[in-house]
Amino acid sequence: MKDRAKTGLALKKAWKAFENILPSVLTVLLLTGFILTLLDEQAISRLLGADSGILGVVIAAVIGCVTLIPGFVAFPLAASLLAAGAGYAQIAVFISTLMMVGIATLPLEIQYFGKRIAVKRNILSLIFAIITSCIIGVIM
Repeated sequence: MKDRAKTGLALKKAWKAFENILPSVLTVLLLTGFILTLLDEQAISRLLGADSGILGVVIAAVIGCVTLIPGFVAFPLAASLLAAGAGYAQIAVFISTLMMVGIATLPLEIQYFGKRIAVKRNILSLIFAIITSCIIGVIM
């Protein structure tokens, strides 16, 4: 209210940021809706449910490792999957690998940190994600 020019500039910057984020958010939301439409609760429960065991953890880990989704979209997606019958351990490993392991971003990481460090970091992150999901699975 004190400075209309600064307020206008801030609103323009916010709109530009929103425009930059919107395509990825819409893509993920559409993809999530499409997947949840194709897979019923029984299929999600069979693939990622608490009874899916180690295979469900591996499936969730692989999906998390290769997917590039921002955190503000991943957590609502995880909540939707939990509501559809996914298990806590499987969702924990999905979110952990999604945030910490980056197969899609590995070439860029290698460029900046070197191959040895980038690969080590991703492997250690994967191990930590699996350990964390096992702990979550026991607790929940």
